[in-house]
Amino acid sequence: MALVEVTKQGNVGIVTMNRPEALNALSSAVFADLTAALDQVEQDDDVYVVIITGAGRAFVAGADIGEMANMNVEEGLAFSELGNSLLMRVDMFPKPTIAAVNGFALGGGCELSLACDIRIASEKAKFGQPEVGLGIIPGFGGTQRMARIIGTGAAMELIYTAETIDAKRAEAIGMVNHVVAPDELMDFALNLANKIAANAQVAIRTSKMAIRRGIDCDISTAVTYEALAFATCFGTEDQKDAMKAFVEKRKLNGFKNR
Repeated sequence: MALVEVTKQGNVGIVTMNRPEALNALSSAVFADLTAALDQVEQDDDVYVVIITGAGRAFVAGADIGEMANMNVEEGLAFSELGNSLLMRVDMFPKPTIAAVNGFALGGGCELSLACDIRIASEKAKFGQPEVGLGIIPGFGGTQRMARIIGTGAAMELIYTAETIDAKRAEAIGMVNHVVAPDELMDFALNLANKIAANAQVAIRTSKMAIRRGIDCDISTAVTYEALAFATCFGTEDQKDAMKAFVEKRKLNGFKNR
């Protein structure tokens, strides 16, 4: 059985971390299966939006401690680079990504959720970076993405204390977009994904790249990139069709996504 499974609902690809007996802990084998899953949904032209979630009681409860326990410095570096490379791929994935966090999102699991564009949490979800309690630091981008998303002070407190927080606290500090009842999580995530899928996908993906690339630039560089990205949209059929429909006061009959 695959450690990461891919299913589809319409134009939404669902990537499920599927190692419930280990609370979906991230190992080298899981990284390999997640890479294959991302390849599959990226290459599927009918998938517009990707939801990442977990099987069982956890989203991802962390990296595999058993695999890490006896690593030396060189092996630790290689493992961090492996995880960072994969989560950077999630971060810069060409299609929108939604983390549907159903349970524990700790350590590498919290980092995986932070690499997604949008986070929806079950009321049962728990977030945290417990690494300092194990003598290490977050190694898959946690020190960087968390500070960018919730601010340096809040990130430093969570990382320094190794505290686990509930979904409501995560929402209050801006770590998650929405908190919903456990039995409503996937329906909510799918509804949001379908709202995104209903819009012009070239524009959606261009928006994502403008946000991702611009956030780390000075504002002058970022708005210059945005202007160039904005201009490219005028070379699409979707822009021509949608604006013509608007001017003619008629409903657009869907996007061609080109």
